[in-house]
Amino acid sequence: MLWSDLFAALALVLVIEGLMLFITPAGWRRAILTAAQLDDRTLRFMGLSGVVFGLVVLTVVRQFF
Repeated sequence: MLWSDLFAALALVLVIEGLMLFITPAGWRRAILTAAQLDDRTLRFMGLSGVVFGLVVLTVVRQFF
């Protein structure tokens, strides 16, 4: 993996998160308030699920494209 790939991925995350804030700030705020009410176990499970899903997508993209 090249450093440029890592920085490109991080930049893409910032673009996507910025778009969400730009397009629907009220929806983003509601999502954060809802997440703040969840217990730690649920948040950890959601985080782990996101990591696993991201790794699966990354593996598929790297192998087939």
